[in-house]
Amino acid sequence: MVIKAIKGDVKARVLLALLAVYFSWGSTYLAIRIALKSLPPFFMMGIRFFVVGAGLYIFLRMRGDRPPDRSQWINSSLIGGLLLLGGSGGVAYAEQWISSGLAALMIATTPLWTVLFSGIWKHRPTRLEWTGLILGFAGVAILNLEADLKGNPAGAIALMLAAMSWAFGSAWSRQISLPSGMMASAAEMITGGALVLLVSLFAGERISGVPTWDSVAAVLYLAIFGSLVGFIAYMYLLDKVRPALATSYAYVNPIIAIILGVWFAGETINAEGVAAMVVILAGVVLVVMGQRGQR
Repeated sequence: MVIKAIKGDVKARVLLALLAVYFSWGSTYLAIRIALKSLPPFFMMGIRFFVVGAGLYIFLRMRGDRPPDRSQWINSSLIGGLLLLGGSGGVAYAEQWISSGLAALMIATTPLWTVLFSGIWKHRPTRLEWTGLILGFAGVAILNLEADLKGNPAGAIALMLAAMSWAFGSAWSRQISLPSGMMASAAEMITGGALVLLVSLFAGERISGVPTWDSVAAVLYLAIFGSLVGFIAYMYLLDKVRPALATSYAYVNPIIAIILGVWFAGETINAEGVAAMVVILAGVVLVVMGQRGQR
């Protein structure tokens, strides 16, 4: 399998981290959709990341972890901005109009963009990866025939930019100095969350009434499983494996998101969406297979 070249305890930890990312992030698309019922997108995402990041930072400092230095704070803000503002914020913005399942399917292109962006640092795609890239982007073309995306171009563009932003941040994070261990996650959530809140402020977002209980519960779920469990596991993967393997959650999450969306939110997916899912996921699988034996 794709983690065969990883040895010992690290191999087991990588597997656990992959499972944590697959299941925690696969369910967050529906949670975002529920939270949006009574909360604006950027405020909801920003407060979620900032509060969890601040809490994690305080915990780490109390146990004696070193704080980030000035350059690491700056780098954390750059990566946090790409991942949390451009990536997660873009998804929440798009889900005002796009179903959670389709949003997850568009974000499934993240490993494809990651392979392309990794080429900036001379990680050239293999022949198998190129095949996967061509197949995956053909699936994106099919996906954009889906009625929801055709009827909401702003949401479709936001999702595409979100996938690109997350992919570039993931690839770039391996090339710059960041805090070690969980401190990297804390610093990126604090700085990225603050940037999302700034966008919320300048966008003039307002909470028009008392948030519903299901929206509040969804934000709590996002904070615990999406931010704390999922993000920490993801940053661990970025440190231990190639970016395309770290982003392999993208071919599991859409399936989980579509099932949950249909089951709990009454969402539907038409023939174009199903065809696009098959083609995109096949492309992503080829890309991940192309990572075998590489670091």
